[in-house]
Amino acid sequence: MPTPRLPSRPTLDVDSAAGYALLPVTSVRDGLHQTTQDCVAEEVPVALQLNGLPHVVMMATPGDLADFALGFCLSEAIVGQAQDIEDLRITALDNGYEVSLRIPEDRHARLADRRRNLPGRSGCGLCGSESIAEAMRPAPRVPAGMPIAEVAVHQALQALRQRQPINAVTGATHAAGWADPSGRLLLVREDVGRHNALDKLIGAMSQAQLDAARGFAVITSRASYEMVLKAATVGMPLLAAISAPTALAVRIAEDAGLTLVGFARNHQHVVYACAARLTATAGQPAAPHSEKIPA
Repeated sequence: MPTPRLPSRPTLDVDSAAGYALLPVTSVRDGLHQTTQDCVAEEVPVALQLNGLPHVVMMATPGDLADFALGFCLSEAIVGQAQDIEDLRITALDNGYEVSLRIPEDRHARLADRRRNLPGRSGCGLCGSESIAEAMRPAPRVPAGMPIAEVAVHQALQALRQRQPINAVTGATHAAGWADPSGRLLLVREDVGRHNALDKLIGAMSQAQLDAARGFAVITSRASYEMVLKAATVGMPLLAAISAPTALAVRIAEDAGLTLVGFARNHQHVVYACAARLTATAGQPAAPHSEKIPA
């Protein structure tokens, strides 16, 4: 069955499509007050409906919403593959967006059994689960993937800094990028929420039919446990973050066999889990720890 053709972007006004609004502000510098305008990141409620029933409301940047919905369904194990999404429709509302998805009834029934309700925020991650077991679902083992050179990770991160147009004018968004084993950055998605940015990237990868086992992800945030869990769920073998991971994220990465890199900036990094996949030079494993750089 072919991957469904999904809309890449809802109809938005100019500022929202850009991911930011131009707002009046008072700028103060060296005691001088000046009335001017500033670019401020947009953040709107996005309601996901599954088979006609409400599932979750997340606060997100209003762009790439089809990628977001598809990636969320994949990273939360709502569906196992993009082909399980039978229909996806985006409706602009007065104060946000509604994304309606149709999935197979058997999957929807299993989802109901999980009794999850995720009234989300841009920084909440997997909030709203009704039990610890629901929030702490086990991470699957990731594929072996391919050896990744340290220089490839830093090359991808350097390119990521140049491909964040919303953050460049607002300073308020996170980004997630996907690179091939050589470090060539293939896809980037931005959002006010780090989890949303990763979900948008996962959805975009699925639509582009990119194999998650053949490359790695880079993110402009800390590596919290839900970021690692999402990456492992879709089979990413390596996740590199510019900031620190949490101890739970490290434990999940180890259980999943996912290489977790933190403090990756200025050509330095720390390898927290599964270091053998990352190579200093061809065929040479990287040291498990490097000098930490303050966040």
